[in-house]
Amino acid sequence: MACSGAVRRQPLALSLFALLAAPLLVAGCSPAESEPVPGASQPEVKTATPSPKPQRRPFTISFAGDVHFEGVLRNRLNADPRTALGPIAAVLRRSNLTALNLETAITTAGTPAPGKQFTFRAPATAFTALKAAGVDVVTMANNHGMDYMESGLRDTLAAIRSSKFPVIGIGANETEAYRPYRRTVNGNRVSIIGATQVLDEQFIQAWTASGDKGGLASAKNEPRLLRAVRQARKNSDTVIVFLHWGTELVKCPTPVQRSLADKLVAAGADVIVGSHAHILLGGGYSGQAYVQYGLGNFAFYNWGPDTGTTGVLTLTINGRKVLKDQWTPARINGGVPIPVTGGAKQQALGAYRALRGCTGLSAAPADS
Repeated sequence: MACSGAVRRQPLALSLFALLAAPLLVAGCSPAESEPVPGASQPEVKTATPSPKPQRRPFTISFAGDVHFEGVLRNRLNADPRTALGPIAAVLRRSNLTALNLETAITTAGTPAPGKQFTFRAPATAFTALKAAGVDVVTMANNHGMDYMESGLRDTLAAIRSSKFPVIGIGANETEAYRPYRRTVNGNRVSIIGATQVLDEQFIQAWTASGDKGGLASAKNEPRLLRAVRQARKNSDTVIVFLHWGTELVKCPTPVQRSLADKLVAAGADVIVGSHAHILLGGGYSGQAYVQYGLGNFAFYNWGPDTGTTGVLTLTINGRKVLKDQWTPARINGGVPIPVTGGAKQQALGAYRALRGCTGLSAAPADS
């Protein structure tokens, strides 16, 4: 009998109960092709319930300034990378995330950049030291990241791959150099981009990543940096830009810095931090965004009354809102930052807050 959709007749002897209880089969058809029995209960169709979106909770992120491993710091690194950054590691480890500026090429060979007065390099154990101190990501977009030119860049990229340590602001091509570090923390999708506004004039072209050419992410190419920020904004809850900028030993942000900060905020940056000047600059709110113009030296081979003044900036953030800023003051001694305590700490906190006076920034966000 052909499968026609007709219900096969049942013998009259079947009871009404049997008619209702037995499945009605179409000759030559599978049960799935049968017509439903009127009045009979049908299988419950279950629909998948979408998983609830993870609830965001505030997270903390700490920032520190310039780090290299020259001079006395190289001795500490060679002795034991796990303790090379000293007691400040206890501060760095407290936060959910920690980022700083690594101002050195990672190589033990190569030729220094021609005509450059100061060139920095360090072995790959630098990454061991940073990880042991609680650092999660570093930017290498600065005016020392390619101190050993193209061969140093190759060694640096090889060390990054081997160590699997997160590094931003440098890459084998333009896409890699401007690519953000991404991590989800307490439900917050965080993106951190690194770039440098400081490059020696004679090295701008050679050191800047472009197309398939390796190098550093340059903030001098403002359209490219702003595009990276806008791209990150599309799929991030918190967008952070870590810059190398400013003028050495100048305590107030330059017009160039303030202009770039405004453009980055307009492009979607929630936090902008930076270093380079070797001294501290002020920080505060630009509307709802947070800007810190200069974190100073951090682990550095020379230090004085101003150049040895340092610390750790810790922000508490939820999505696009910076809920709290905290400064942990320190002084560089023997190349490493030593947290300041007692009366000296209160004095250092007051001096740090006073630096905001020439920044045009506020102590609180615009909507508070």
